[in-house]
Amino acid sequence: MKFTFHIVNDAAAMEEAYPLVIQLSPNVTLHDYTQYIADMVKSGYFQVIIRNEENKAVAVSGIWIATKIYSGKYMEMDNVVVDSAYRSAGLGKLLYEYCLNLAKENKCQVIMLDAYMENERAHAFYMEKGFIKRGYHFLKWLNK
Repeated sequence: MKFTFHIVNDAAAMEEAYPLVIQLSPNVTLHDYTQYIADMVKSGYFQVIIRNEENKAVAVSGIWIATKIYSGKYMEMDNVVVDSAYRSAGLGKLLYEYCLNLAKENKCQVIMLDAYMENERAHAFYMEKGFIKRGYHFLKWLNK
């Protein structure tokens, strides 16, 4: 099977990734997703989308490139999803390698991401790729 990689930095075009994103975050409505994406793009957010031979989005990673004091320039992979029908077919590895090269091209010192605590399969994958568990990501809902 042949796959193609696409960098998408237009909020309207990112709607194609919504069916993938809800596999990770099922409570996000299309309305909320489009609003969030429109806001995120203003801050430099873009997506890497893998499409299959039928031009259907089958994997996605959001991308942030920024700088933090503890890491220097970094690239964050955000909302990384491989369509459930394509898991264990090597797409995660292809997506990671593409993003890794993108980070190097952008002279990032670090590549980072978050993975839900219960997603142990993802933890094993990222640790196999050389990621380390560095800390906890804390959040507090202010509107619930």
